[in-house]
Amino acid sequence: MSRPEKSTNAPSLLSNRFLQTILFSNVLLQIGIWVRNFAILLYVADRTNNDPYAISLISVAEFAPIFVFSFIGGTFADRWRPKRTMIWCDLLSAVSVFAVLLTIHFGSWHSVYLVAFISAILSQFSQPSGMRLFKFHVPEEQLQQGMALFQSLMAIFMVLGPMLGTFVYSTFGLETSIAIMGVVFLLSALVLIRLPEDNMESQTIAVKGQFRKDFVEGFRYVWQSQVLRMLGLAFILAGLAVGVAQALNLFIVTERLGKSEEFLQYLLMVNGVAMLIGGGIVAAFAKRVPPQLLLAIGMLAGAVCTVIVGYSTSIPVTLTVQFLNGLVFPCIHIGISTMILKWSDSSIVGRVNGVLNPMFVGMMVVSMSFAGALKDAYSLSTIYSGAGLLFLIGALTMVPIMNQKAPVTAPTVQES
Repeated sequence: MSRPEKSTNAPSLLSNRFLQTILFSNVLLQIGIWVRNFAILLYVADRTNNDPYAISLISVAEFAPIFVFSFIGGTFADRWRPKRTMIWCDLLSAVSVFAVLLTIHFGSWHSVYLVAFISAILSQFSQPSGMRLFKFHVPEEQLQQGMALFQSLMAIFMVLGPMLGTFVYSTFGLETSIAIMGVVFLLSALVLIRLPEDNMESQTIAVKGQFRKDFVEGFRYVWQSQVLRMLGLAFILAGLAVGVAQALNLFIVTERLGKSEEFLQYLLMVNGVAMLIGGGIVAAFAKRVPPQLLLAIGMLAGAVCTVIVGYSTSIPVTLTVQFLNGLVFPCIHIGISTMILKWSDSSIVGRVNGVLNPMFVGMMVVSMSFAGALKDAYSLSTIYSGAGLLFLIGALTMVPIMNQKAPVTAPTVQES
């Protein structure tokens, strides 16, 4: 379905009914997700006496569905009506949360992993549906600003989320924390009813092999676009760099700065506040900067800051660099999201997202897995220099496509 024709004077972004609704829904979902994450983390840590294997299973439950269901969810999201898909995903998430809550109440504490696992599966159907609606309801010239608003929202919860999750769990306990998650998912489903009708017809897979054809088409579409190919390479490099840096942040605090583990929260807080400010700055100037340049700036700044953090033994220097890194980091997220939307036809946005998103998450998990071995073999300075080099190469991948303009109408899916 083609997008509505743009008017010469597009209305204010915040007056867009779709954006108002989707932002409110995301506020509710972020509350539920952060309360869930910290409730499960703190509960499992208490229950198992900080068993690293049990704690690592939480990450497996959260990230494993992305590998398995991202491609599938993106394919179905392109076939189903996106508004209806998002509402049903939130409703099913709420139902699953309350079902798991019953099993926890009656003694099966291991069920806490299912809360994260089921929610992560359903998000792989809901998130690409939201991307489709975003492309359909937000004027082309406001896409980048809209993504900046989402980045600002994420940054707010990076600062407030850990405090909120810790407070709810320590005050009310596990079962109330899980129940809160179920309630906010229900509220989100109710809020999404306010979304404007998308007028996109749902499709049934009536022909044998049609799903496989659509599934493969997503990979073909990305491969045939030079911009999306380069974006995929940037995803891989950024995932590798972010994963190893995140996994070893604690050692930066204890070994390079000589502080206790609790000091890590201040690094994260400084980074989160900077991301909030950076998201606002990018939102103000987004129209004037091509998304390729935005992504390149973010990765280049990430390269420099990562190397400095790896070498620094000064607390003021490290905190300053963390702030600068957080200030520029929204450029990466906003640039990537805008490029996916601008260079993908509305009929295939879900599949493009389903192809590219696992590249980042997958490489991040891979580098996290090898971080311990790298730490045993190399110094932190060397490892962080390597991560900075990956960011630099990622920035250079934007050079061949820097001058490319997004098509007025993104290329349609080729029939095979």
